[in-house]
Amino acid sequence: MPADPDRTGPRFDLAALIAERGAERYELHSRYLNPQLPRMLHTIGFDKYYERAEGPYFYDAEGNEYLDMLAGFGIFALGRHHPVVRSAIQQVMDLDLPDLVRFDCSPLPGLFAERLLSYAPGLDRVFFGNSGTEAVETALKFARYATGRRRILYADHAFHGLTTGSLSVNGESGFRKGFDPLLPDTAVPLGDLAALAKELKKGDVAALIVEPIQGKGVQAPPPGWLREAQELLHAHKALLICDEVQTGVGRTGDFFAYQHEEGVLPDLVCAAKALSGGYVPVGATLGKSWIFEKVYSSMDRVLVHSASFGSNAQAMAAGLATLEVMRDEKVVENAGRIGDLFRERLAALVDRYELLAEVRGRGLMIGIEFGRPKSLKLRTGWTALQAARKGLFAQMVVVPLLQRHRILTQVSGDHLEVIKLIPPLIITERDVDRFMDAFVDVMDDAHRGSGLMWDFGRTLVKQAVGNR
Repeated sequence: MPADPDRTGPRFDLAALIAERGAERYELHSRYLNPQLPRMLHTIGFDKYYERAEGPYFYDAEGNEYLDMLAGFGIFALGRHHPVVRSAIQQVMDLDLPDLVRFDCSPLPGLFAERLLSYAPGLDRVFFGNSGTEAVETALKFARYATGRRRILYADHAFHGLTTGSLSVNGESGFRKGFDPLLPDTAVPLGDLAALAKELKKGDVAALIVEPIQGKGVQAPPPGWLREAQELLHAHKALLICDEVQTGVGRTGDFFAYQHEEGVLPDLVCAAKALSGGYVPVGATLGKSWIFEKVYSSMDRVLVHSASFGSNAQAMAAGLATLEVMRDEKVVENAGRIGDLFRERLAALVDRYELLAEVRGRGLMIGIEFGRPKSLKLRTGWTALQAARKGLFAQMVVVPLLQRHRILTQVSGDHLEVIKLIPPLIITERDVDRFMDAFVDVMDDAHRGSGLMWDFGRTLVKQAVGNR
């Protein structure tokens, strides 16, 4: 029976609930969710109360503006609350579509797949899930079934997700510890063709999964390695899977990062994060027709791999709107142009600051690495930090960037002296100027060898030692 639009009675008021209980946010999280997250945020002074967001900025209750250089780990490529994506979500809800019927073919998934594949010539079909790790799980299953083999190769220090299959190809032991047994997969050093060839000769490898630029540390393989690895894999009847969950959808200045290297055409590509437009989670596994046709080889196998919420109307609408914005506002081109400018300006500081070792990356995926200083005064403090826990100096930079300059960044992985910048792809030269002014101020402070920044460093050392 249709709902009566004029009925009266209690109504759910989200704004009122947030107004009433929002101040309890950290207490609620401590009590009911991950208890270590609020503890960590309190320790480093990141326990802010953001009230709203727009584009690449957050705002607190006093109206102070914060620059987002994290983009929700890459989700918010278009910034927050892009009007075109917001309108698409509102439209699809107003249409009252018969979503997820199961025994029909909605037009939106087909339209989204058609548009997405236009950015990946040579790939033919898409499976839609709900996240990056689900896109990786799909690729692993499809590669195993299509080749009839079971072993997957992955790179040291890789990150492909945290569900069991993707965790099995996670190159960081800290994430894997305590969740064994995992799938019998094998790590090889990123960029090492000889190690790859040695494993392929065993004849049981289904695929190599690799990030064209690793999120941890912002590390890329040597030029030409991806193409040569692809040739080796195909010579041994194995597949190349490119995990573009973070690097894809414009992040590096091409739609997919593998497209920077001529001659590379992966057999399967994983995408997610930015496809959502920042609103509705969506993951996508793109691949060649023959792989999909093997997996879905008969009507008996029509549901052999599926996702309960995959291809839902809201996600498909968000994805379609995101791709339209990417095209109309030349977002990918902006990522390439602003990214080149950003890295050039950062790299120019390497000779100025002895604690700054290297700037690397592509497009708007940038790694800033710190290293051991030469002067005795700075070396003493650096050594103390390293002895307590590697990565503390990078944290010493991240904290004043937020507290003094209202710029949100992240350390690029556990035990790394690297800051990763993955801002919304819509940032401008004005935002680059703002970051550069703040970064120079923080680095000037760090090179004095004393003061509040190093006082905070000593606090981090005590915390690290106490956690052992």
